[in-house]
Amino acid sequence: MNRVWKWREEDGEALWTESRRLLDRGGILAVPTETFYALAADPYHFAALERLFVLKGRPGAKPVLLLLASPEMALKVARKVPETGARLMARFWPGPLTLILPAKGGLPPLVTGETGTVGVRQPRQEVTCRLLAALGLPVTGTSANRAGREPLTRAEEVAREFGAEVDLILDAGPCPGGLPSTIVNVSVAPPRLVRPGAISAQELHELIPDLEMPADKHG
Repeated sequence: MNRVWKWREEDGEALWTESRRLLDRGGILAVPTETFYALAADPYHFAALERLFVLKGRPGAKPVLLLLASPEMALKVARKVPETGARLMARFWPGPLTLILPAKGGLPPLVTGETGTVGVRQPRQEVTCRLLAALGLPVTGTSANRAGREPLTRAEEVAREFGAEVDLILDAGPCPGGLPSTIVNVSVAPPRLVRPGAISAQELHELIPDLEMPADKHG
């Protein structure tokens, strides 16, 4: 049976320790973000990644974004942060903006989708960022839902949906929901908007005038 861990400041160190123990053993956590709950696994633990894909019913070729405690943590998984990426981080992080960066070697194909890139974001959720900082490593941040179903915003919804398949659910209050994170690929020039979301194209254009928009499939 999964455990719902109700956040209390005095239990912080115990939560960091238990989360590390579970991740080291290939466990999966559910953590809140500024949009929806996310399923967190060690991105270098192959068995955990396989378990995550089965849990979600997710295609194996689809990359998995990673959650970071800070912009500096991006260099643990990315070869570099292009100047445009650094400007976007400074303006929109922490927040619902996922950046696609050139990946470091050694990241499992299940994370990168064999694209040579990795998607990263710093969530605007204080407890989750503190957990990531305590762990000292990024974790997967795919939304907590089965493929084709709506993302979940409350700990009790995650518990009902996944039962014992998730090892620990961090309850730090409900997530705001709304639109998913906006995804921008800054590993290419000009940068490309991959998925519209919580940060509007207009806001992005103010910072990146040459931002390439998705092709109009109905044109």
